[in-house]
Formats: sequence, C-alpha cells, structure tokens
Amino acid sequence: MTQEAHVTQGPLTTEAGAPVADNQNSETAGVGGPVLVQDQALLEKLAHFNRERIPERVVHARGAGAYGTFTVTRDVSRWTRAKFLSEVGKQTETFLRFSTVAGNLGSADAVRDPRGFALKFYTEEGNYDLVGNNTPVFFIKDAIKFPDFIHTQKRDPYTGSQEADNVWDFWGLSPESTHQVTWLFGDRGIPATLRHMNGYGSHTFQWNNEAGEIFWVKYHFKTDQGIKNLTTEEAVRLSGVDPDSHQRDLRESIERGDFPSWTVQVQIMPAADAATYRFNPFDLTKVWPHADYPPIEIGKLELNRNPQNIFAEVEQSIFSPAHFVPGIGPSPDKMLQGRLFAYGDAHRYRVGINADHLPVNRPHATEARTNSRDGHLYDGRHQGAKNYEPNSFGGPVQTDRPLWQPLPVTGTTGSTEAPSHAEDDDFVQAGTLYRLMSEDEKGRLIDNLAGFISQVSRDDIAERAIDNFRQADGDFGKRLEAAVQALRG
Repeated sequence: MTQEAHVTQGPLTTEAGAPVADNQNSETAGVGGPVLVQDQALLEKLAHFNRERIPERVVHARGAGAYGTFTVTRDVSRWTRAKFLSEVGKQTETFLRFSTVAGNLGSADAVRDPRGFALKFYTEEGNYDLVGNNTPVFFIKDAIKFPDFIHTQKRDPYTGSQEADNVWDFWGLSPESTHQVTWLFGDRGIPATLRHMNGYGSHTFQWNNEAGEIFWVKYHFKTDQGIKNLTTEEAVRLSGVDPDSHQRDLRESIERGDFPSWTVQVQIMPAADAATYRFNPFDLTKVWPHADYPPIEIGKLELNRNPQNIFAEVEQSIFSPAHFVPGIGPSPDKMLQGRLFAYGDAHRYRVGINADHLPVNRPHATEARTNSRDGHLYDGRHQGAKNYEPNSFGGPVQTDRPLWQPLPVTGTTGSTEAPSHAEDDDFVQAGTLYRLMSEDEKGRLIDNLAGFISQVSRDDIAERAIDNFRQADGDFGKRLEAAVQALRG
C-alpha cells in the first residue's frame, strides 16, 4: 500500500495546541486512585471520540471514491455553452463516488444492488454534479414514491431485516419497476469491480447553447475495462472472504498506476421532439433506443488519484443534482425534480450547513461568492464583507442570465401523470431487454428472480410479482412461474 507521508514534527498536543505530557496514563488522585476531571487531555480525547461519526447516508451509505480528470474529445458547443465542454482537449478535475444503494456503511460490496455513480466536475464556472447510477433506468418515475420504495429495501421495523415480502409487495404493486428489476436480476446486477461497470446520468437533462436553443440529453459512461460481473454464487463467496472487495480493487488499481477510465457519450434529442416522441422522454423507467438517438462520444474520464482520508473526502463529500453550471439544467423528469431538493437537504442535515466549505466539496477554479454566513463550522472566510444584496460596497451581483432556458407550461395544477405518449407502457422495454438476452443470460435471470420471489410468505404477493414479468414477455412469465413453483413446492 502506498500513500503520501504526513510527518508531523514536535510534541503531541491538545486540540488547543497545548503539549500533552502523558498520553499513556490518566491523571489520578494518588497512585491507583480515581481519575481527575482536571485531566483535560483525557476528557477531550474521549469527547472527540464519541463524536467522530456523522449520520451515514440514508441511501448510498456504502461508498468508495477517487479523483480524476475529464477530457473533452468532441466539440459540443453547438449544443451547450458550458465552458468546461467548450473545446477539444480541455481538461476538468473530477471526483467520483461509487456506492451501493440499500446497504449500510458496514455492508459488503459484492451484493445485488444498483451502484451509485456520482461525479463532481470542478469547473471554472463552479461545481457541476452529475448524480447517476450504473443502470440507465430506475424503479420508479415519481419522487413521491421514493421514501416508500427505500423503506422496502431497508430493514423491516419489526424483524430488523430486509424482507422479501416488503420488496416484492411493493414491486408487484408498482409495475413501472419491471424494467429496472429485470436489469437488477440479470448478469449486470452484481459488477465484478467498480472499474468493470458502466455509469449513467439516468435522468434526462437540458443542454442549451449560446443561441438559447434547447436540447435534451442523456449521459453514458462506458467502461474501457470491459463489462465484468459476478454470479450470485461468486458474490456470496466474495462477500464472506472480502467484504471490502470493490473498494480495495479500486484503490489498489490506482496505486499501481492502472488508472480506470470511461468513454463518455451523450444521446441528444432536439427539444421539439419531446412532445411527439413515442413515449415520455422524461420517464426514468425508460431508455431512449440508440436507433432513435445514437450515442455520441464527447470525452474521456480517468480516475488517477486516491483520497488520502476516507472520512474527510468520501464520507463528507456531497453531491446534488441541483448543482448545475451555465448551459446545463434540469428537465421535467419528476424523479429528478424531487432529487433537486432532497440531495441538498440531506447533506445540510448530515454534514452541516457549511458542507460546501470542505476541500472535497469546494469549487476549485472559482470562489463561491454568497451572502450566506455563520452556522455550524463557519470559517469566517467572508471576513467583514457585507452580507446583503444589493449593496454599494462592491458585493457580488446577479448575472441576469439563467443557467438554463425556461420552458413553457400550460394546464391546471394537480397530481397527474405526464402527457400521454403512444408507448407510455410499463412493460414494453422490460420485454425488449429480456428478448435481447442469450438463453444462458435468461436462465440466470430466472434463477435469480425465482430465488428471491420464492421467499415471500403469501402466494398473492408472488403471483402479482410474476404477472408483471408475464406482461413484459409471455415466455419470461411462464418460465419464472415454473421456477418459483418448483422452489415453493
């Protein structure tokens, strides 16, 4: 293992800088007597230890990260005015955090679960966060269902364990999950390493150019190491032998100079296409077929530097889909709209209101100029500058140019579905994915699903879950039903 040496000269001190006389023995009233409250080195050490942890993330708690470089390989200025994408060869520093979704901080890496793929670009116009996954789709399409979905993946309030009943009851009653569940229980559900999987922005985002034209885009990060996965049996063995397998592999590959990389692609849809496209292009449970919008290579992402302190740089790193830069913005994707609030709210609670001041989260090429002051761990960086706007003391002023283009809206308020498109169906793409698989891949998919569905306690939960896959493809449902019946007797 290699790391940068950090040599500290001089005596051990307290947090206030006073030298510590004895770090081996507590101060007592006489030899062997009771410990004295006046031993401030002891009290400070114990008090700090009690507070060393912060709340872990509710989701994506288990993570690993690395720094790297994004390099532009194609001129995309016709589609976006984002400066970090403005010319071929331009490089931007990045930080990428990988994670599992459902497991807690101490869980194993090699589990069947989506992987978070959260990428921070330290651009000259501020930080741009692209917070995606290793799958191009998700289980639900509306953020109002997200807490319910995650509750099914977490520990049951009575048993304290993840329960098959909860998982399949929710999925069976949420047919839009069928596509993502087919992905998850297929071969790509357990990546062999973090280096051997793709990443996706998953959502649809807005790009806008200097002329104010709007384009809808989807991001793809294609691994240059090739796709490699684990079978269920291989993952069970690896989790028992080395629960830190994915984190270890990433760290050691960078230490030996074998820098992992991804080819970055985008699919681009002219804004006018969205209204008449065959399905809602902002639906997170669906992909855009490549035949309709071919992926275009725009850059390379390479990871080439490990963090030196996991807590400071990985655990305290924060990502928010609301962190945009000029030329990039959100779409009407209802899941994305919910995440624009939820992620920032989570890190303000978990890390603190001044989390953006931490080195891993701080913009690199520009200073954050706000009127926000004070709060937990405020470092006084603004000194005596005025903290209101407008002011006549040279304070920062607004640009009068939005980061993204406004969208026209019509209709009445209410809790409604998105406008209807010809193929707004929860099962079409899941069926297509199944039919693209080889016979061996289909067999493993059926085995993985049946092994989990067979654990439910009620027949109606199992039947409802199977019926979703039957609607995706008749053969899919028939084979799955037979496999579940064989396991349930």
